Amino acid sequence: MANLLGALIGAAIDRQDGDSGIKGAIIGTVAESAIRAVVPLVATFALGWAVQYGIRKGFQAIAGQDPVDGSGKLRAEQG
Repeated sequence: MANLLGALIGAAIDRQDGDSGIKGAIIGTVAESAIRAVVPLVATFALGWAVQYGIRKGFQAIAGQDPVDGSGKLRAEQG
């Protein structure tokens, strides 16, 4: 029941070509499962990036300079 929407959409797309829709239903189910696995990873990455960006901007506001130079390395690592 969880993959019903993906199966229905896939079957509808496959039927436009005149096929039976079974192959489209299978592909739709697989695609929906893959999306359900990837979305949490993307959301976690986006949240981590936002936190890192906020910390960097906070440091920049306090210290007056960005802790990361143009090459992507931390200024403290250069020496």
